[in-house]
Amino acid sequence: MKNQVNYSKLIAGTMTWGSWGKRFATDQMVDLMNHCLEIGITTFDHADIYGGYTTEADFGTAFEHSGIKRETIQLISKCGIQMNAALRPNNIKHYDYSKDYIISSVEQSLKSLKTEYLDMLLLHRPSPLMHPEEIAHAILVLKAQGKIRDFGVSNFTSSQIAILEKEIQVVANQIEFSLTANDVLLDGTLDDCITNNRLAMAWSPLGTVFKENTKKVSRIKETLTKMAVEYDTTADVLLLAWIMKHPANIHPVLGTTTGSRLSNAVKSEKVELEKTDWFVLLEASNGNEVA
Repeated sequence: MKNQVNYSKLIAGTMTWGSWGKRFATDQMVDLMNHCLEIGITTFDHADIYGGYTTEADFGTAFEHSGIKRETIQLISKCGIQMNAALRPNNIKHYDYSKDYIISSVEQSLKSLKTEYLDMLLLHRPSPLMHPEEIAHAILVLKAQGKIRDFGVSNFTSSQIAILEKEIQVVANQIEFSLTANDVLLDGTLDDCITNNRLAMAWSPLGTVFKENTKKVSRIKETLTKMAVEYDTTADVLLLAWIMKHPANIHPVLGTTTGSRLSNAVKSEKVELEKTDWFVLLEASNGNEVA
């Protein structure tokens, strides 16, 4: 299987563009969109819940004002999580993957984003109550109506994807993957992406390296400092290059909203880590050599 759309190698994550983070005004969002396009980042990752169900609409307003042609960008969004928010009161956080909900959620995302279609829809997190037949019915309706082009999942294990693939093809999986959160190297998730030619995306690709002060992070930082000199680059670039060396052809989803950091991140596409250096960083993270 293969996705129908060409997504940029680095993806701009929008989770903190709105009220969950920077609270960018419309003109600031326009500037950041244009900056992304200038440096080759054409794919923007959304979820209906971002900003308490408000960030898609903020982005859509900016997109409408930007003059950017729809065909020059790719829009990804996610649905399924029901959380308590002013725009959507819920007594308990839960998941909803009923046919009617998936369709209505996509239609709301299209309205908010000021677009006629999503390049990709992802189910945000797996639910124990998923019915593959019902999900497949919703996806087929949305595809037939031209409202989505690709269908994938986020945070799913290979066995959870297999449940869906009883009825519908899954072309992508967006997962947490970084040097400090690398369980997917061994739990079959990335193996599944390679075996089934799924588009692999990694959220939080820098992990906790710049957020925590643990023994693991200290080991990683010490290693990165030495390696950055050898490669004439920066620690964040090396962390992204480490992810992208994996044969699953992973697309990092960048959480930063700072233009200069996005520009620097793009340099990672040209860094080819030596195989032994890749394992040096893995050893620094794990605290021991591989078996």
